[in-house]
Amino acid sequence: MQNKLFLFIFFLSSAVFAQTGGYWDKERATTKELTVGAGDRILASTEELPLGTTELVYRITLLDENQQMANSLVSLLKAIPDPSGVSQGSAGAVFLLSKISGDDKCKYAVFSDKDNAIAYKSDGKTEKACLYQDNPINKEAKLLSVNKSTCFKSGVLWFGFESKNWIMKQRIILEVVPWVDSKLSTGWNIENRKSVINLCKTTDLAKKLGDADEYCVCVQSKIQSQYRFKEYEELLAAEKTKAFRDAGRACYTETDAATAIYAKLRLDAAQLTAKAKYADAIAKLQTIFNENKANAADYSALGQNYIFTRQFDKAQNLLREGEKQYPADLLIQLNLAHALLLRGNYSQAKGIYKKYKTQNATDNLSWQAKVNADFAAFKKAGLSSEDFDRILKTVE
Repeated sequence: MQNKLFLFIFFLSSAVFAQTGGYWDKERATTKELTVGAGDRILASTEELPLGTTELVYRITLLDENQQMANSLVSLLKAIPDPSGVSQGSAGAVFLLSKISGDDKCKYAVFSDKDNAIAYKSDGKTEKACLYQDNPINKEAKLLSVNKSTCFKSGVLWFGFESKNWIMKQRIILEVVPWVDSKLSTGWNIENRKSVINLCKTTDLAKKLGDADEYCVCVQSKIQSQYRFKEYEELLAAEKTKAFRDAGRACYTETDAATAIYAKLRLDAAQLTAKAKYADAIAKLQTIFNENKANAADYSALGQNYIFTRQFDKAQNLLREGEKQYPADLLIQLNLAHALLLRGNYSQAKGIYKKYKTQNATDNLSWQAKVNADFAAFKKAGLSSEDFDRILKTVE
C-alpha cells in the first residue's frame, strides 16, 4: 500500500510540473560500466551533449560482483516529463536511485575540462572540479542545470571516481541522460540571433528605415523558422542572400517597414524640391509610384516637380490620372492648372483657377495665397508666363 501511495504522489507531482518545451535525449545518453582497482582512481567521459542541453540527470551505482541493474536510468525517466519532476524535492531523486547497490563506496568529481580530469586522476585534487562528492557513497542521483552549475562549459563532461575499497576492485555504473530544450536545440541562442539581426541592418532596405529593429527581428524570426543555425551557417553565399531576400519581402509587408520607407521617400523628396534638386526629387517619388503606393499628395508633388523641370505634358498626364482617383484634392487641381497654363492652355487653366478661388488649397492656406506662392516659386526657378498677372486678378 505504501509503495502504491508513493508512486501515485510521484506521478501526480510530475504531471503538475510537466512542460512540453523539450525532451530526454535517450539516443545520446551515456551508460558505462567501469571497473576500478582497489584504492585507484578512474575517469569516464559522457557522450557529446546535444545542442540545447539545459539539464542532465546522472546516476552512479556501485554493484557487488554478481549484481545487475534492476532498471536503467533512461527507462525511469520516461515517467518524468521534464526535469522539474526530478527537482521537486526528494521524491523524484529517490525514485531514480538504484533499487540495489553493493557495499563498496567511492568518491567522485565532475569536470568540464579534460586536462583537469586527467590531473585529478593523478593527484586526486578537486579544486578545479565543477562538482564533487567528498563523502563516500554507494549510490547517487542528481540533476544538473545550466543555470545552477559551472559544468556546462563544453560538450563533454568527465567523471572521476576514487575507490574506497583498498582490497578489491569495484564495479561502478555511470548513467547520464541530457534534457534538451527544443528551441535551443536549433542553435538559435541570443548571440546567434543578434548576428543575423545585425547583418540584416546592413542591407539596403534596412538602411532606408529610420528604425530597422522591428523589420530585422521579423527577418531573423523567419530565417530561424526555416533553418537550424548550423544549417544557416552552411548555406552558400547565394543561398544566404536568397534567404534574406525572401524573408525581407515577407517582412516588408508584415511590419511597418513599407510605411516607414514611403514616409522617408516623401520627406526626402520634399527636401530635395526645396533645394531645387527636382530630378532627384522625381526619382524618390517615382519609387512610390512604381510600387503602386502613391496617394493624392504624391500625385501633386510629382506633378509639381515635372512642372519645375518643364515636363509639362508629363505633368498634365499624371495630374489627370490623379484627378480621376482623387477628384476632391485641390492641390492636384491647382498643379494641373499650372501645367495647363505653362503649356499655353490659358482658357482651360483659367477655368480651374476660377472654379476653386473661394476655397482653401490646404488646411491653412487659401487658394489665392497658394497661387501667389507657386507663381513666385516658378519665377525663382526660371519659369514665367505673361498670363501670371491675369490669373492673379482672376483669383482675387
